[in-house]
Amino acid sequence: MKYKFPDGYLWGTSTAAAQIETASDHNWKGVKSNDGYIFEETAEHEKRRYEDLEYICKFGTVYRCGVDWARLQTEAFEDFDEAVVKEYQDFFQALVDRKMKVLFVLHHFMQPNWFEKNGGWENNQNIPAFIDYARQCVYYFGRFVWSWNTFNEPNVFAFNGYLAGDFPPFKKSFFAMRKVLKHMGKAHHLLYEFIHQQIPDAIVGISLNTCWFDGKTFFGKIQAKISARLFHGYTESFFQDCDYWGMSYYAYFPFIPKRIDEITSPGRLAELGYEHDKMWAYRPEGMYRNIIRLHNKYKKPILITESGVCTEDDDIRIKAINDYSLQCYKAIEEGVDMMGYIFWSTLDNFEWNLGPTYRFGLVQVDLKTKDRTMTRAGEYYEKITKANCIEIPD
Repeated sequence: MKYKFPDGYLWGTSTAAAQIETASDHNWKGVKSNDGYIFEETAEHEKRRYEDLEYICKFGTVYRCGVDWARLQTEAFEDFDEAVVKEYQDFFQALVDRKMKVLFVLHHFMQPNWFEKNGGWENNQNIPAFIDYARQCVYYFGRFVWSWNTFNEPNVFAFNGYLAGDFPPFKKSFFAMRKVLKHMGKAHHLLYEFIHQQIPDAIVGISLNTCWFDGKTFFGKIQAKISARLFHGYTESFFQDCDYWGMSYYAYFPFIPKRIDEITSPGRLAELGYEHDKMWAYRPEGMYRNIIRLHNKYKKPILITESGVCTEDDDIRIKAINDYSLQCYKAIEEGVDMMGYIFWSTLDNFEWNLGPTYRFGLVQVDLKTKDRTMTRAGEYYEKITKANCIEIPD
C-alpha cells in the first residue's frame, strides 16, 4: 500500500544542542549517565557542523534544533558572545541557503550553571533572565527561523528533574515540580506575546511529550489515570498560548500495577509479551490516540516535533518510521490539521541521564572517533521525505 501525504506536509529531523555539542558550563556537564559515560563529550557537532549539514539536508525540509545558552551568555543579562553568535548565524544561513526551514527551540532541558545556581525554574526571579536570553535569540537568529518552540517537553523536564529525580537538579518534590511548570508556563506566555510583537507573522508553538499510560489492573488503572492527568492535561494548561501543538511520542507504559519499562525493569516487558526498544514498550497507535486527543481538545494544528525508537537495528527503525508515519496519515484522514513529522534524531547523541549507548540516530556516531556513518534507516527516511509517500507491504 502507498500512502501519499498532502502537498506541503513537512518532513525533517531534530537534535538538541547539549546532546550533540561538547558540554560547556551548563547543568548537564559532569553528570554520570546510567551506562557509565560522563556528560561532557557528545558528538562534537560544533566541530563538524558542515559535515552534519549534509546529512541534515537529506532528511526533508525542516531541521529542529537549538543553541548552547551557556556558551552564548555566561552571566544573567549579559550580551551574547559575538564569536558564538557568528558561529550559529553562519550555520543557520547555510541551512537557509539549502532551503531548510529552521525550527528553533529556545529551551531544551539545558541551562547555564549560573541560572541553575540561582534556583533554576523554581525561582520566579529567573524568568526575566530567560526572557532576556530569548530576546537576544530573536534579535540575532530570528531572520533565519521558520518557527519557534519556546520549550521542549516541559513535562519531561519538570517531572524528571523535580519529581523523579533523574535529571538535574535531581529533586523529588511534587510542589517543586508544580512550581517549575507554573514558572515555565509564565515564561512561555510572555515569549509567545513578545515573539509575535517582534515578528507579527511568526509561528510559535510548544513541544509536549505524550505517552500512552495503560492500566492493566485495578490499581494500575488508577495510577495510569493520575499519570495521564498530570503529565498531559495539567502540563498543557500552562502552555495553551500557541499557534500549534508540537507533540512528541515514544512510549507505551503498562501499569501492572506499577509502571513497567525496559530501563527500570529490563526483560520484564518481553516476559509480559510486549514489543519494546531499549527504553520503553512500543505501541505506535499511542501516537494516534494523543493526536486525536489534542485535536479534539484544542482544535489547533499539530506537528510531530519528535518521534523515534531507541535501537541499533535498522529494520526496527525503518518499521518505526513506517508505523509512526501511518498514524499521522490516519489522523489526516480523520480531518486533523497535521503540519508534518520530525524524526528524532538526525544523529546519535548523548541520551541525557542514560548515556550515548542509547541510540536514536539516522546517522550513526562512533563513540570514540565521532565518525559519522549513514544507516540504512537514514537512507530509507531520505527516500520517503523526497517522495512525500510511504509504501508498506500488505
